Amino acid sequence: MPNLRSAQKRMRIEEKRRARNKSIKSSIRTEVTQARISIDTHAAEPETAEAIRDAIRALDMGVTKGVLHRNNAARRKSRLMTRLHKVEAEAAAKA
Repeated sequence: MPNLRSAQKRMRIEEKRRARNKSIKSSIRTEVTQARISIDTHAAEPETAEAIRDAIRALDMGVTKGVLHRNNAARRKSRLMTRLHKVEAEAAAKA
């Protein structure tokens, strides 16, 4: 436990921010996971495009809120799109 009043206040502030960041990170993780599952199961359907849009929107929101670094979000978006394009190319090769 901190002894100084300023340190006590800093702990209270950090606790609030940690809770807020945790909920934002959790929603980002959920959206990205849903997009990955959607890509793997049915890449050509419109629900997949919507899931990817939602994931990208969540990642951008995380950057805006200061939870994620912008390069981290860019890397995750790039990996999602790379995965989508790879699955689409495989599907086109089969057809």
